Amino acid sequence: MSPECQTVHALRSDLALQIARYTQRLGISQQAVARQLDVPQPTISKIVNGLTSDLSLELLLRISVRAGLRITLQTGAVHNEAGAFISSGRSSQARTFPSKSAAAIQTSMKESLRELTPAQRLEVFLEHNQLANELRESGRAAQVPTTFNGPRNS
Repeated sequence: MSPECQTVHALRSDLALQIARYTQRLGISQQAVARQLDVPQPTISKIVNGLTSDLSLELLLRISVRAGLRITLQTGAVHNEAGAFISSGRSSQARTFPSKSAAAIQTSMKESLRELTPAQRLEVFLEHNQLANELRESGRAAQVPTTFNGPRNS
């Protein structure tokens, strides 16, 4: 298989993985997901079961867009560097840092990233996104709606 084909295969597999994770998070049937994303249920089944060889990269991109997934696609010098990752959707320009210490850490991290190989940068990117997603999910789980009914009369 040519390097180009291997890269496309890696992107296709990773996109399918992100869609499968999305499907799993919904916690509804494949039929319901298929209706929501306007695709046949067998297509969702193929994606969830990792059978992506006959699915086009374009179809998977369209499904990702319909699902509202913010995806970052990455290619590299070799196919092992290719992948599709959930991105935060915020530009680095839009990020703010709460203190001078945090800004200094950010600068230090940027300098350190320049010294990494593309494969190492990809690994760091994946770990960062995984941690960010875990933090986001734990924050959602911690949000418990509260109501205040006023003081109780004894």
